[in-house]
Amino acid sequence: MFKSGHVKKIIFVLAVAVFCACSKSSDKGGETPDAFDKTAMLTNYADNLIIPGYTALQQKLQVLQTASDAFLAAPTIATQATLKTAYIDAQLQYERITSFHFGPAEVVLLDVFANFSGNLNYNFNTAGELTGFSIDSVNIEKNISTGTYNLATMDRASFYSQGFPALNYLYFGPNAIAKFGTNTAARVKYVKDVVTRLKGLTDGIITSWGTYRAEFISNTKTNSGSPIANMVNQMAYQMDLLKGPRTGWPFGKQSNGIVFATKVEAYFTGNSVALAVENINALKKTYTGGGSGKGLSDYLVALNKTQLNTDVLTQFDLVSTKLSAIPDPLSTSLTTQAAAVEAAYKEIQKLLTLLKTDVASATAVQISYVDNDGD
Repeated sequence: MFKSGHVKKIIFVLAVAVFCACSKSSDKGGETPDAFDKTAMLTNYADNLIIPGYTALQQKLQVLQTASDAFLAAPTIATQATLKTAYIDAQLQYERITSFHFGPAEVVLLDVFANFSGNLNYNFNTAGELTGFSIDSVNIEKNISTGTYNLATMDRASFYSQGFPALNYLYFGPNAIAKFGTNTAARVKYVKDVVTRLKGLTDGIITSWGTYRAEFISNTKTNSGSPIANMVNQMAYQMDLLKGPRTGWPFGKQSNGIVFATKVEAYFTGNSVALAVENINALKKTYTGGGSGKGLSDYLVALNKTQLNTDVLTQFDLVSTKLSAIPDPLSTSLTTQAAAVEAAYKEIQKLLTLLKTDVASATAVQISYVDNDGD
């Protein structure tokens, strides 16, 4: 039989052990039960979504480059039609990897140089007319006429003069085919430079993931800059872009109802809604980890946030449905289908709140980007 003194010591030791265990658990913040393997989750993201996603973008950009060269060699309606298919395919694939703009993609600022959205800054006083998914056609034409430009320059004019927006204008803008009959060599060179840079950035990202992968799957923390924090932040940021530059801003939500139809994404190809739908569906795929059982949605369930997970999944589907109900081109539907745009906008706001506030809180992730527009 234990003496009373021994019993007290045992109780004290057990109490200390429990306290220490609880303290270590709370110090980690957002840690899941041991049954959930976050390393396996991150491996799934790296090997089944991120690296294959960038590889697919690289392949589609190669197809685009080939179609572009054929068009530049003989700019006709037929070669332009083939080019349009390749261009749209490449940009749709780009929408599928927007949640992964961190690590190697962040280093080269892919989102800035490939498809600049103006970030979350909508202010004519500070940014002038270049806001949202603008295209700086004036600077593009200046670059072509002078032959003096540096696509690595870090300013808004540079961002809005390259990537998918610039190609959208150069390939499919007003009198696009006819313009290659004047100052042809300079115009062809500029297009080739833009395509080469876009593909080069993607090539570099894929190469860098060869070494970054190990770092990515080994860091299972949720502090700022960790893979989990990066993905949650990117999903929230993409929702902010969907709410702002992709729909709300051109719809007049930040301009007292004044519609800016030309500021929709991919204005000259008229497939802005299709891009938005692809974007939201890709965000859901990121959230679920591709339905593998090893995604952020499963992470939330392991954190006993089953109802939140159900709410998020339901809202993803609702946003996709509401966006799909808007006819392309969005530039026209902003006025002719205003009720449908408004309905989608409201559901986007709800999903943004769920991801940016509730999911971030549940996973102990801090939202690190600044939203000047509010939710």
